Amino acid sequence: MAHDTDTILIDGSEGEGGGQILRTSLSLACIAGRPLRIENIRAARRNPGLARQHLSCVRAACKISAGECDGAALGSRTLYFRPGPVRGGDFSFDIRSAGSASLVIQTVLPALFTADATSTITVTGGTHNPLAPPFDFIRETFLPAVRPLGFGCDASLLKHGFFPAGGGKMTFRIEPSRANARRPIDLCTSDQPYRINARIYLARLPEHIARRQEKLLLRSPIEIADVEHVRVTDSNGPGNCVMVRLCGAVRTTVFTAFGMRGRPSEQVVEEVVDMAGGFLQSDAAVDRFLADQLLIYMALSGGGRYTTNELSNHLLTNIETIKKFLPVDFKTEERAGVHQVSCLPA
Repeated sequence: MAHDTDTILIDGSEGEGGGQILRTSLSLACIAGRPLRIENIRAARRNPGLARQHLSCVRAACKISAGECDGAALGSRTLYFRPGPVRGGDFSFDIRSAGSASLVIQTVLPALFTADATSTITVTGGTHNPLAPPFDFIRETFLPAVRPLGFGCDASLLKHGFFPAGGGKMTFRIEPSRANARRPIDLCTSDQPYRINARIYLARLPEHIARRQEKLLLRSPIEIADVEHVRVTDSNGPGNCVMVRLCGAVRTTVFTAFGMRGRPSEQVVEEVVDMAGGFLQSDAAVDRFLADQLLIYMALSGGGRYTTNELSNHLLTNIETIKKFLPVDFKTEERAGVHQVSCLPA
């Protein structure tokens, strides 16, 4: 495939050197309508190159834009992608593994907001995976945060899919976002006081695990008002995760930790409580996971700002990737342990 002169070149080894560089680049190549060449894909990972779920992201980007690509193969470290115009429609993607369905959604969602018509996406794979946004976070934290900016999307969970069995299914209905209807984000004020509750998912595992986790949650330093137990019956395999939900007057922030073989419930609960507790103490408005995901939507909506309790390497890498595609700049400031991230026209 001949390479165009306006091809955007991305080094996948920069910054955190993971899959987020690939996902952001695919999405913004579709939006900008420019070819992409990305080298050193996932160079910082133990198994570099394209894994199955990353291939699913590439194929999904090709499908929504009638695009073409070279290098779309397992283990490939170099990819050339030339998108066509993004069109709305009905799309279905099957990762064929327990790879995260959320990360495929994360790739195509910004582009489909710029499409010419309403879209529906159904993705089969993992719905509740370590190191990826679980479905609850997408529905309860992320989508409500971008809706006021002019990005409307509804999500439904059709079947649970836990790692390593996968086989879950989620569906999304995406309304086109008109540029003149978008609004800059302004999330700099904490939504405290929160009502704090917890949610425990258990699939094909003994009930005593959830009971133990509930006791640990109720003894934790954060004041949890109630604990919801979700006994999953539609999962292909075993699964367990613990969520702490901070419910404010306007926003809900979801933190998650995953149980797995050989990992005591004490560690699972300690992880999720520490994440929630650190956020509560900071008085920031946006947690570090949402902070990363809002960046593209800030850029597309013409700017804005938010406060967060942590500037992750993931976030800083995402900022540098976005700046290669869109005429925006970002500024970060720290005051008393709280970081303000602002997006401005370049």
